[in-house]
Amino acid sequence: MHEAPDIKASNKRNLEKGMVFSIEPGIYMAGKFGMRIENIVAVTENGNEVLNKASKEIKIIRNK
Repeated sequence: MHEAPDIKASNKRNLEKGMVFSIEPGIYMAGKFGMRIENIVAVTENGNEVLNKASKEIKIIRNK
């Protein structure tokens, strides 16, 4: 569950310094696999800053 404001084409609100949001691109193939990368981003005076520094390495997790 995500709270407003959502970042999507229909939302016309401008981003403001201090706002923090997540960017979560993913790909899902029903019954096969799913993958999502989550970035937490803060709007700064000079643009943006990615707050989480986790690896973007793909990890394969198999159900047994």
